[in-house]
Amino acid sequence: MYQLFCDSNCELWYTRVKELGLNVIRMPYIVGDDEYFYDMGERTDFKEFFEKMRAGAVPKTAALNEYAYTEYFEPVLARGEDIYYVTFSHEMSGTFNAMKNVIAQLKEKYPEREIRFKDSKLISMGSGLVTYYAALKYKDGATMDEMDAYLDELIPHVATYFVVDDLTYLYRGGRVSGVSKVVGNMLGIKPILYFNEQGKIINITKAKGFKKALSTLMDYVSQKGTELDKYKMIVMHADCEEAANNFVASLKEKFGDIDVELQPVGPVIGSHCGPGTIGLVFHAKEK
Repeated sequence: MYQLFCDSNCELWYTRVKELGLNVIRMPYIVGDDEYFYDMGERTDFKEFFEKMRAGAVPKTAALNEYAYTEYFEPVLARGEDIYYVTFSHEMSGTFNAMKNVIAQLKEKYPEREIRFKDSKLISMGSGLVTYYAALKYKDGATMDEMDAYLDELIPHVATYFVVDDLTYLYRGGRVSGVSKVVGNMLGIKPILYFNEQGKIINITKAKGFKKALSTLMDYVSQKGTELDKYKMIVMHADCEEAANNFVASLKEKFGDIDVELQPVGPVIGSHCGPGTIGLVFHAKEK
């Protein structure tokens, strides 16, 4: 028997986490002098967080240390169960170095136990969608080998695209140059980014204005989307619910009877993309 783990950077909503029986590794973020661990939306004040960012606050994120991973993993192994962990993209954080060190140590201490992890090569609800379908497989009794095969097939087909409203936050994270930030914000240029096959964020194109950027996202669904009637589509928003609701309505109008869910971006991801971001996750022929 094994326990299925995910981390809070997959951003699955807390009610769904409880419904699926997932074990969640909570990732930290810091606002001012206060450190928090994302609770999957259960008590998070999203509006307050993004209002602080708009007012000039610069929240930070941090990697978990080895002690934290040990605290999550060892009790499961000690009671005789194995672990399967669906992670967010390893390209996005150095936290997985600590995780791998802990796994090596615990395997020596519990040689009869098994710990596997699968890099979703995504973050936010891209990783969340992978985790959701992994959890359904888990509840159906999938073995670890079956889970490996299933996720190896699914992950290359989960596309995650997003548009940011203000380039300042990507600039702070080293995603755009200072000149690009200034010129882009002055001209209303909205970069459109996505996660590539390696789990890296790539700036795929730019659009003049937010309306055109969202129209471009819909074009990607038309060009690349597949089995939209079988898999959920997710729209994420960072404190821009009205625009996101309108986008959901446009998606349903264009693609018909599809299952589209709307969800806020959490503080860890929001620290990097900033308020006003809208993201789209869908099943695709290719990313």
